[in-house]
Amino acid sequence: MAPRRKTVLLALLLLLFPLALAPGTPATAAPAITALRFADIPSGGVTLKATVVMPAARGSYPAAIMPSSWGLNDLEYVAQAQAFAARGYVVVSYTPRGWWLSGGEIDTAGPQDLADLSTVIDWALANTDADPARIGAAGVSYGAGISLLGAGTDPRIRAVGVLSGWTDLAYSLYGDETRHRQAADLLGIAATLLGHPGAELTDKLADFAANRDVDQVVTWASTRSAATHLDQINANAPAVLIANAWGDSFFPPNQLTGFFDRLTGPKRLELRPGDHAIAELTGLAGLPNDVWTSLARWFDQYLAGRDTGIGAEPAVRITPWNAPAEQYPTWAALSTATTRYGLGGIRTLDGTGLLGGAATTGWSKALPTDRDTVANGGLVLLTNGAAAFTGRRPWIWLPAVDRTRAGVWAAERPTSVTRLRGIPRLHVNLSGTDATGTVVAYLYDLDLAGKASLITHAPAGWHTTSGGARTLDLGLGATAYDLPAGHSLTLVLDTTDPLYYDDNAPNRSITVTGGSYLDVPLR
Repeated sequence: MAPRRKTVLLALLLLLFPLALAPGTPATAAPAITALRFADIPSGGVTLKATVVMPAARGSYPAAIMPSSWGLNDLEYVAQAQAFAARGYVVVSYTPRGWWLSGGEIDTAGPQDLADLSTVIDWALANTDADPARIGAAGVSYGAGISLLGAGTDPRIRAVGVLSGWTDLAYSLYGDETRHRQAADLLGIAATLLGHPGAELTDKLADFAANRDVDQVVTWASTRSAATHLDQINANAPAVLIANAWGDSFFPPNQLTGFFDRLTGPKRLELRPGDHAIAELTGLAGLPNDVWTSLARWFDQYLAGRDTGIGAEPAVRITPWNAPAEQYPTWAALSTATTRYGLGGIRTLDGTGLLGGAATTGWSKALPTDRDTVANGGLVLLTNGAAAFTGRRPWIWLPAVDRTRAGVWAAERPTSVTRLRGIPRLHVNLSGTDATGTVVAYLYDLDLAGKASLITHAPAGWHTTSGGARTLDLGLGATAYDLPAGHSLTLVLDTTDPLYYDDNAPNRSITVTGGSYLDVPLR
C-alpha cells in the first residue's frame, strides 16, 4: 500500500473513531457532494498535500480554504469539509509545508506559508468550481493563524474563521515577561515527531528554552502575528470571526480583545469554557458543535449571500465558566463597574490577609523564590479542557496552601452573586527583589468548606539591570465567572508554577508590601 494511502487511512481512523462511540442520529437529506479526493498542489518548490470536496452539481460556489492545525494534516477537517460542501461550498483543506507528507520545512506561519495559502487559492480557482469573489479561509490553531495572516496579504480572502488562533505570537511565548513552558514544549515535540522543523524553528525553540537572544525570538514571533499586520488586514476588510477559550494555555485570550477592538471590518468574538482547540473538538468528529455552527453561519452570511442574522447580532458572545451564554455589543460592555480590593496585612492566626477595602500600608509578606505550593494553573490542555466538559473548575483545598511559601488574601463573603466579567488587574508592590524574577497570581472562588475553585491566573516577570523595590501591574487571564453568594473571592501569590519557566534565583525571597490591590471588573 502506498505511503500516502496508509497515512490517509490512519488519519481517517483517528478522526472517525469518536463517531463510532457516538449515539446514532437520524439520517437527513442533504445536497449531493463529490467524493473526497486527494490533490498535490505545487507551491514554492514543494508539494502540498490537500483534500477536496464540493457540491456534485456544476456551478459557481463560495470556497472555504482550510489549513490544518500544528501537528495534524489535511484530513483533520474531513467531517466539516463534507458538511460545508453540503451547504454549497468548495472546500480545499491542505497540510502546510513541513508537516506530514507536504514538502519543505515548517515555516511557522511565515512568508512561505502565506504564499502557499495564496497558491492554494489559485489552484482552487483553476481546478474547482470556486467563485473568485467568494473566498474564505478558516482553521483551528495553526490553521487559524495562517488564515488570519493570509487575509492581510491576499485581498481575495473575504471571510476568516480564527478558531483557537493567535493574534500575538510573542505574547503567547513571553506573556507578561514570563516564558510559557509547557505549551512551547508541546509545540516543539509535535514538530519533531510529525514534521520537518528545519534550522530556523529549531534554533528559535532552543533559544526560547535557554532564555537567550530573546529580542530575536520576539522579532521572529512578531512578524508571524496578526497584530503586527493589523493595518493590512483592515485595509482588505475581511469579515473576521474569532472563537477561543477562556483557558487557552497556548494562546491566552487577553491578546485577542485589543486586536478585536481595532478591527474595522465585520467582526465577531466568541469566548467559551475550555482550553486550546477543545471547544472545536467534537465538531472535527462530525458531532454537533457551537463553534462550527457559528463558522457556518458566518461564512453563509459573508460568502454565500444567505442572511443568517449573525451580522445583526451583538458582536461579542461569551459563555461564562458557570453561567448561560451572554451577548454584548463590544468587549468593554462586559463589565459595568470595577471594584478595587485592597490587600491587607496577614493575620497571625491563619496566615491569611483581608482582600477588600482600601489598600493598606505598613505590612509585608515574604515569598521564597524556589518553593512551590498546591496553587497552580494545572496542566496544559488537560486541566481547562476537562473543565469544558465537566463544568467544574480545577480546585484545591485552601488550608493546604503553605503560608510560608505563599501569600493568601480572602475577601468578605457577599450575600448575592458577584459576576466577574473581563480582565482582573493586580497592582502589587515588591521589595527585596533580584534583577530578574517571577511571581504567579491565582484568583479563587472559596466556599465555606475551604474548597477553592480556580477562576483565573497569570504569571508576571521582570528583567532589569538591578534589584530592589519595584511595582508590577499584571492582567490576569480574561474570564467570565459567577461567584456564588456566600463564597469568598481569594487571591494567592507564589513564585513557581509548572506551566511556566520562572526567572527566580534559588534560596532567595520576594517581599510583597502594602499599597497593593486587585481591580476586578464586575457586572
